[in-house]
Amino acid sequence: MNLAALAAARASTDQGPVKVGLIGAGKFGSMFLSQAPTTAGLTVTAIADLSPARAKASCTAVGWAEERIAATTFVEAGSELIARDDVDVVVDATGHPAAGIAHALAAAAQGKHIVMVNVEADVLAGPLLAETCRKAGVVYSMAYGDQPALTCELVDWARACGFSVAAAGKGTKYLPSYHASTPESVWPHYGLTPEQAEAAGMNPQMFNSFLDGTKSGIEMAAIANGTGLAPAPDGLSFPPCGVDDLAQVLRPSEAGGQLHHSGQVEVISSLERDGRPVFRDLRWGVYVVLEAPNDYAAACFRQYGMNTDGSGRYAAMYKPFHLIGLELNVSILSAALRGEATGQATGFRGDVVATAKRALKAGETLDGEGGYCVWGKLLPAETSLAGGALPIGLAHGVTLTRDIAEGGTVCWADVQVDETSQAVQIRREMERRFAPSAARAAE
Repeated sequence: MNLAALAAARASTDQGPVKVGLIGAGKFGSMFLSQAPTTAGLTVTAIADLSPARAKASCTAVGWAEERIAATTFVEAGSELIARDDVDVVVDATGHPAAGIAHALAAAAQGKHIVMVNVEADVLAGPLLAETCRKAGVVYSMAYGDQPALTCELVDWARACGFSVAAAGKGTKYLPSYHASTPESVWPHYGLTPEQAEAAGMNPQMFNSFLDGTKSGIEMAAIANGTGLAPAPDGLSFPPCGVDDLAQVLRPSEAGGQLHHSGQVEVISSLERDGRPVFRDLRWGVYVVLEAPNDYAAACFRQYGMNTDGSGRYAAMYKPFHLIGLELNVSILSAALRGEATGQATGFRGDVVATAKRALKAGETLDGEGGYCVWGKLLPAETSLAGGALPIGLAHGVTLTRDIAEGGTVCWADVQVDETSQAVQIRREMERRFAPSAARAAE
């Protein structure tokens, strides 16, 4: 409640404003950059991007004055940025899993807090990265404004109030056919032509990952790993649901709902299965469904106008929108001024595995998240480990050694893996150190 006051006070000290280094000046990074000039107690000192010229152009596009751009250092390498003395908090907004792992480890070694916009890296190795940063005395944090951190906040709110959480997650636009979507077929689903998307600088593979179910799986895995909630045995079912029906639909099956178990992560669809829009959908928002611990609390739900299920025991709280980079300052300032993360992995509970979009042939090279070959399916971590499933974060640029049927899971044993890769080694270590007990027992 006093974060802005803390930031303003910091600016007047000898330390000066919190100094931020941004890695990746794409859409998320640009939205953050647009807020920096109007945020007391925060300044961006350095920006790393594969194209510094493009990063400078992004600063101009979001309204930075020439004087501010001239006072900012632009570099190509994230490692160079992290090593700078004028950076207190590192923001990784690359979306590249291997890069995110490298940046988190470097930040810990350099004594810098890191805000991980890169959910892909977090899901690949988050528990180990968070532990490494904690031991180094720095904060490893999810990015406020993105849906995982906002959902974790709702879960924390519910638990701090004494409620048990039946379900938590987000909304999206979903139909089963979207799992087969490719970068070539994606734009009509967004109401755009390829030419319009290109003119807007929109990456078809990235936007396809939002549509084909991969990003939903990644974000729910991050929430599960950060809250202790768990995926259903077969992952996400994407039930169509509007905000008025959250408590009715997202309660356990034994209570008349559609959940496999209480304490589940789930994504709701803004479309009915026949393509009709859901009434009062939550496509852009997040939610938590909570259960009253006693009759008195249930009566209070009714008295204060909560949307409840038929029994009155389950109720929902939701946030209808998320503003991604426009809200990122909350994570940066929380890390620097409070020493707190706005969500972080505390265990390995959910995993996202490479799943064939079509029949794949030995010798094909996978093109990763949002591509033509595979989509990312959420599974319980113990299921993924027991089956030797290949994480979606390592399914880019690897060659298949055997055929995979459409809908089949790609496993470690099905691809040529570079075991010398830092990302592979860190993932292997994370699996050994944080494997759920059920998976260990099955080994």
